[in-house]
Amino acid sequence: MNKLEILNMLEQLNISYDYIEHPAAYTIEDMDSFALPNAHQVAKNLFIRDDKKRGYFLITLQKDKTVNLKQLRGTLDSRPLSFASEEDLSNYLGLQKGAVSPFGILNDTERKVVFIVDEDLFQKTNIGIHPNENTATIWLSPDDLMSVIKEHGTAFRMIKI
Repeated sequence: MNKLEILNMLEQLNISYDYIEHPAAYTIEDMDSFALPNAHQVAKNLFIRDDKKRGYFLITLQKDKTVNLKQLRGTLDSRPLSFASEEDLSNYLGLQKGAVSPFGILNDTERKVVFIVDEDLFQKTNIGIHPNENTATIWLSPDDLMSVIKEHGTAFRMIKI
């Protein structure tokens, strides 16, 4: 799904959101430099895989947190983890580097990617995520995001990161 398709989907589902366009943002540091409203609510997204390329995970967490892949491996009961390639990102989520977003899950028609979300995000009223393009950000409630993920039928886990 592209940006317009995501916006249309949110409208059809009657999901309340705020939307802002901005220059291309490839990193959290880029996002911070734009001085966006509610910048403290922007989420960080990581696409990782196991060492045999059998398990793929999209992780969404607070932007100021880091992920220890060795600890995450234990939590997920997974093989060793590393960042997925740009080719995998394109093949599984239809996304490009710098535009990783939970909405990319909607492009995973075979539902091979597991969505991992940091439970601390649910303490926020809204979170900011890209609409599969890094030139805009959508703020919506974590519960509304999860309703979209669940509707798609994607496997997910809420964990403490």
